[in-house]
Amino acid sequence: MKWNLFKKKPEAMVGPEPTGAAVLTVAPGPVASTAADNSTEAVKNGDFDDIKNKFLNEIDKIPLPSWAIIAIAVVAATLILTCCFCIVKKCCCKKKKNKKGKKGKGEMGMTNMKGGEDDDDYDEDDAETGMTGDEKEEEVKEKEKLGKLQYSIDYDFQDNKLTVGLLQAADLLSMDSGGTSDPYVKVYVLPDKKKHFTTKVHKKTLNPTFNETFVFKIPFQEMGGKTLVMQVFDFDRFSKHDVIGEVKLPLHKLDLAQPLEEWRDLDSAEKEEQEKLGDICISLRYVPTAGKLTICILEAKNLKKMDVGGLSDPYVKINLMQNGKRLKKKKTTVKKNTLNPYYNESFSFEIPIEQMQKIQAVVTVLDYDKIGKNDAIGKIWVGSKATGTQLKHWSDMLANPRRPIAQWHPLQPEEEIDASLAALNAKK
Repeated sequence: MKWNLFKKKPEAMVGPEPTGAAVLTVAPGPVASTAADNSTEAVKNGDFDDIKNKFLNEIDKIPLPSWAIIAIAVVAATLILTCCFCIVKKCCCKKKKNKKGKKGKGEMGMTNMKGGEDDDDYDEDDAETGMTGDEKEEEVKEKEKLGKLQYSIDYDFQDNKLTVGLLQAADLLSMDSGGTSDPYVKVYVLPDKKKHFTTKVHKKTLNPTFNETFVFKIPFQEMGGKTLVMQVFDFDRFSKHDVIGEVKLPLHKLDLAQPLEEWRDLDSAEKEEQEKLGDICISLRYVPTAGKLTICILEAKNLKKMDVGGLSDPYVKINLMQNGKRLKKKKTTVKKNTLNPYYNESFSFEIPIEQMQKIQAVVTVLDYDKIGKNDAIGKIWVGSKATGTQLKHWSDMLANPRRPIAQWHPLQPEEEIDASLAALNAKK
């Protein structure tokens, strides 16, 4: 009896519907909706459990201990966070830069409103160069401060000679710490810089008087493609000479029918890399007991091309100088058609020990020319008053008597060495 009760539940008794009565519809109560929500959550939880179980099963298949898996997960998370941080930081920096740019423009606008100036020209022209009005003013001031040069030009149509006179300079830019400069002028004709001249160095002045004249032989039919360049330098004994300014004159724009003399403001010179002239290896040896100085010219390499064929015919000249006067001179043989000549030629000079502190050995590499003048490729000089590697070489020779000391030296422009020696003799 009990089994039947549990097996079959009694059904509820429903009475007959009254006739003629309206049918009542009852909306489902809140209990029914709650049951539906519970069933949905149960389904979701069941799906989540299935995914979780699958994930754990996949992890169990990895042939690594659990601690290794955790470490890998931590490293991966750290890398992801670092990348996110970098991206956010970069975005923030860009926003800050944009804000600063807007702020600067706003300040410029306020300045123009106060001064009552029109900025239309800045928007159109200066936007291309990226220069503000203040920067343009500073540039103009710098140009004005470079100074000015007075020169004269005369051309002889019969002899095809261009005579350039360097008269004086005024209000030069101060290049030294004491508020002065040591100016000299270098003059040459482009595009051929092979022939050039330099004036004497004038110490500690911003208004030097040169009064020096130089002659270039240029046929009149070639004058159209030439440009005369006059560069004002500040001499520096211990480093490269600085360009103060320059004057460039295209010769086809000049009226050469009559002599010209004028002042012109210096323009800023373009900074050019110094042309590589080559290197020379020399050996120095001194025997104090015999008072004998031996200079051996070993070899040179990577010399500047001086001939049309792209080679040179180099030889080396040695001048022994004291107080600006030449005591003795020697020269090597000429090596034809090479930029890397080998000499191994020695020259001896009798110099008492007391004079070793007073002399300078000037070594010049020249290109031999059968027709015209032999042009200097580059120079060096060694002595007790030299600087850099030249002074070190001389000191090493004196510190090691009777022993030849060989060393490579980079060749320097002839005008720089001449100016250096002239300044040294002027001090004395």
